[in-house]
Amino acid sequence: MKLLLHKSHVFTLIIGLLFGIIFLYAPVSTLAQTKTPAKVNTKKTTRVFYGQASYYSNKFHGRRTASGEIFSQKKLTCACNVLPLGTWIKVTNLKNGKSVVVKVNDRIHPRMKRIVDLSRAAATQLGFISRGLTRVKVEVVANK
Repeated sequence: MKLLLHKSHVFTLIIGLLFGIIFLYAPVSTLAQTKTPAKVNTKKTTRVFYGQASYYSNKFHGRRTASGEIFSQKKLTCACNVLPLGTWIKVTNLKNGKSVVVKVNDRIHPRMKRIVDLSRAAATQLGFISRGLTRVKVEVVANK
């Protein structure tokens, strides 16, 4: 297919391209720059995980955790393999909407498919002691 352009069309095309280039690279007035500041994305992105949660057996009470702390069923702590030790996370029970903020201070056995293993105090606040397991949403609140 052969494209034929009339001389007036070629001239109009060239003039249009020149004006486009001029307006593209023309400096913006300082008045316009001060009136319309650039939008900055201030929304902080958080890491979110979904998975199964359980709680520690009583036999671990008083033992050392991976972070070196002594584990207590009365503290709001947890074990997690996907987040660094010392990270504060918000755990939300998806069955009842209850949530708790806990500190990651231990690791779960690598074969366990659960996302988080909570202390008894945290599991009580989430309301799943009688079931033993529940689906949760885990959000990072702060690192160390």
